[in-house]
Amino acid sequence: MGQAGLRKGAFRLEYREIGRSGIKASAVTLGAWGIGGGFQFPDTDDNESIRTIHAALDAGVNIIDTAPVYGFGHSEEVVGKAIQGRRDRTILSTKCGLWWGDEEGSYRFTWDGHRVKRNLSPRTIRVEVEESLRRLNTDYIDIYYTHNPAIEPFLTPIEETIGVLTDLKKEGKIRAIGASNCEPHHINSYLELGEISMVQRRYHMLSREVEAEILPLCQANGIGFHAYSPLANGLLTGKYDRNYKAPEGSSRAGDPLWGPELYPAVLEFVDGLGDIATGLNCSRASLAVAYLLAKGEHINVIFGARKEKHLQDHLRGAELKLSGELVTEIDRRIDAFYAHAQGIAR
Repeated sequence: MGQAGLRKGAFRLEYREIGRSGIKASAVTLGAWGIGGGFQFPDTDDNESIRTIHAALDAGVNIIDTAPVYGFGHSEEVVGKAIQGRRDRTILSTKCGLWWGDEEGSYRFTWDGHRVKRNLSPRTIRVEVEESLRRLNTDYIDIYYTHNPAIEPFLTPIEETIGVLTDLKKEGKIRAIGASNCEPHHINSYLELGEISMVQRRYHMLSREVEAEILPLCQANGIGFHAYSPLANGLLTGKYDRNYKAPEGSSRAGDPLWGPELYPAVLEFVDGLGDIATGLNCSRASLAVAYLLAKGEHINVIFGARKEKHLQDHLRGAELKLSGELVTEIDRRIDAFYAHAQGIAR
């Protein structure tokens, strides 16, 4: 299927409620990290990004996930431009808590000359939400996440964070509250002190830690789950060979799956998915997306795309329905991979 396949109605997308918020979103979300550009995505073109957003919306994707730290406001600005005239048909997800406005907070990293801190104080959240509303050119945000939990030495009591988020919802500035990169005890605190509609964590075939506690906790409490990095930084696409070396300083370089010990075994695992992908008439990337969606009706998958040609695999994955038997077979192969990987590590 060529680019003509991205025409409206070409894909049969499923729509799922975000927790118990009443917000109904396409089962896949367009992730806008790369759209922010910066040192990690220096070749990003804003006009191309806007065309990609329009193509995704036209194909039925109705939710976009961004954050202030993605290009230090630039991602939100590009998304804001792209959705003009389409705001009432677009669900916006953005975040707070990675702060560079002053030196308050627990230092995390420096990107593009900005010292970024974790800060979930009511003061900075109030500033961040207004800045996001301005950049997105809207008067409300549909899903508002805390990007990371607070940590020492600047540890804001969670009841203060939840309190200001609840107030923002009452004021109509946000519609639903979410927590990203959180642990089960954080989710329980949100449930005890206020509310939570969505949890966002990394989740892909070879990173299934959330299946132990977080996914069951979300399902039991009517919380949606937003899965990011479904392709493991591209590793599950099958597009890389044994000669590839992750650039120094990149997120891939710090991931053991891309390291010299595990990388050959990962390539063998991904190559071994070829029979399943062929049987479904899809790519390995589409299979990776479909696998996550088959893991629960409360799951929504975020895919990053800066170019229209990158949309097709994810949209195809969103319309695939994997049988329980097929999911079990994939799980069996994943378990076999990890048994082999543990032997390598020893």
